[in-house]
Amino acid sequence: MKLYPLKFTPIFKEYLWGGTKLKEVLDKDVKTKTASESWELSGVENNVSVVSNGALKQKTLQELIDTHKGELLGESVYERFGNKFPILIKFIDAKLDLSVQLHPNDALAKERHNSFGKTEMWHVMQADPGSKLIVGFNETLTKETYLKHLKEGKLLEILNQEEVKAGDTFFINTGKVHAIGSGILLAEIQQTSDVTYRIYDYERKDKDGNTRELHTELAIDAIDYQKKDDYKVSYKKEYNSSNNMVTCKYFITNYLNVVGTFVKQLVNRDSFSIYICVDGQAQITTGDTTEKLNKGETILVPASINEVSISAKDAKILEVHI
Repeated sequence: MKLYPLKFTPIFKEYLWGGTKLKEVLDKDVKTKTASESWELSGVENNVSVVSNGALKQKTLQELIDTHKGELLGESVYERFGNKFPILIKFIDAKLDLSVQLHPNDALAKERHNSFGKTEMWHVMQADPGSKLIVGFNETLTKETYLKHLKEGKLLEILNQEEVKAGDTFFINTGKVHAIGSGILLAEIQQTSDVTYRIYDYERKDKDGNTRELHTELAIDAIDYQKKDDYKVSYKKEYNSSNNMVTCKYFITNYLNVVGTFVKQLVNRDSFSIYICVDGQAQITTGDTTEKLNKGETILVPASINEVSISAKDAKILEVHI
């Protein structure tokens, strides 16, 4: 069956810090009172996305990869990752502060969890006044200094905090401590991995009165203790152009501000392309197929498609590929 731009049914996750913006701001079909995350495109085991449009509706992403291989992923991507989809796309709504955490690199994740590491990026879609992210340390530390602050309950004193607004973008290397602060709605692009080391959770308790597990020992050898100003992403915002935001070995992300019609040539990409609408509304056309892309929606364009036309009055879109 001929491939076409694919939309997927969101997978909702609820944690103790979630809010109502996925429903109220992004118009998600959330059935619960609150929701923390909307997994838009996932190949994570037991959380595999299911097609919601067209002739392949109800097929899973994994079934499509197993059947179409490089035609869907790109030959070079399939050669590198096999039948594992390498990218996980989420929207995250933090009504409350998330735990302070980090992710191991590929080597540690493979050794300990038989998983990929978790390099990721955040694009802030909406932020309440005064909302902040934690990203990295405010000074270079040793393991001993870090553990001393942790033991004394003074970890927050050595964490770097950044006040944010819509459009701010952050690149989070493995090993970098980080946390999304309360009042922030963002899009997250990451390696396919669900491995997280939680190091601090404000001594909170869940609805059953239990504190959440901390991963102090696992984290010690995974943390980057250096103070590095390498997290804030500077990018152009030229209309009808691919403005590069992040280029790393795991993904490339561009910012598209489409006004009118923008035609994107994909013939030499040899990778699937993902389009995430973070503001406005657009139409995605390939050949004789057109799909709407509303704010808060994600679409996967298979690698076999050589050209995509995007039309909008004024839409802001993240474009992701390998």
